[in-house]
Amino acid sequence: MNARERRRRLAVLLLLPVTAVAAGCAVPTQGSPSVIPAARVPFNLLDPHPPTTTTTQPRPSSYVGVKVYFLNTLANNALTPSDRFVSAPAQLPAIITALVSGPSSGDSAAGLTTAIPSDVVVISAAVTSPNVVTVNFNTAFGQITGTATEQAVAQVVTTVVNEIGLGTGVIFEINGTHTSVPIANGSQVAGPVYLLDVTA
Repeated sequence: MNARERRRRLAVLLLLPVTAVAAGCAVPTQGSPSVIPAARVPFNLLDPHPPTTTTTQPRPSSYVGVKVYFLNTLANNALTPSDRFVSAPAQLPAIITALVSGPSSGDSAAGLTTAIPSDVVVISAAVTSPNVVTVNFNTAFGQITGTATEQAVAQVVTTVVNEIGLGTGVIFEINGTHTSVPIANGSQVAGPVYLLDVTA
């Protein structure tokens, strides 16, 4: 075998691995794409509705029952409780605001009314010293006149005492300024008003 023939055979031997690799990399010549069984598809890939981001919604506030006091026209305007629901834990401003909101239609049908006008607003209400609650109203509360003033004071005091406890006195303010209020015997009281003052 001469030198030229040896070179030719060597070239053929070198080309064989390249051909084999090229054949392995060839594009399949099937007429249609193969189908993968659904059981072998990765989870959620077949879902036509891709998952969306969700947010945790705050739970609605829980509520607690309280009592507010209205005037019973069927019983000589006696102070009469009515049930209300406020966000828990019950806070004094919310309870007195429920009182100021007035009787419900059911209350009215049962003869309950109020001496507190609808334009009265509770600015604040809080325990300010042992056994004393200070309630601050807007100007509309100070504009109540006649026996309605005594009745409105009685409604507020009775509602507060029912929530805080016997022996609790109420100081009244109008726009943050301490004010005297009338009690059941007709006198004006500057200090805390107690349940005995409005039911005597």
